[in-house]
Amino acid sequence: MGIREDIEELAKEAEWQVRERKWVPSDDDHTVAARVAADLRAAVGTPQSQQELFAVTRLGHLREALAAVTIALAHIHGAMAWFLGAAATALTPILHWRAVPARHSHTFGAVSPPLQQYAEAEEAIRRLQDTLARLSTA
Repeated sequence: MGIREDIEELAKEAEWQVRERKWVPSDDDHTVAARVAADLRAAVGTPQSQQELFAVTRLGHLREALAAVTIALAHIHGAMAWFLGAAATALTPILHWRAVPARHSHTFGAVSPPLQQYAEAEEAIRRLQDTLARLSTA
């Protein structure tokens, strides 16, 4: 599976847990979810706005989104931490991407993904943002 599919499965599981009252988000969960949702929205704009950017800028935005998730993870415990940890894990392929040419082919394993992978990762971030926005009021 890819990033988009992993985030979709994670979002569905979180929504199911909340719906079935297996996870009742706390006030802290609501606060963290709202903050991360806002950070993700700021990092990854609309599909149209992202497509107009250079690959290096798009990659920077994706890394900002991943950073927002991991920073929030450091400040929360319980189910929200597990959810954010799984989200961060799903987004880790972004860390192996590069958007600039390799001068001497020494890239520490970084690869230059096709632009379609950028779009799929951005869609995943938007899905994660949507789920977090819902969790902030659940």
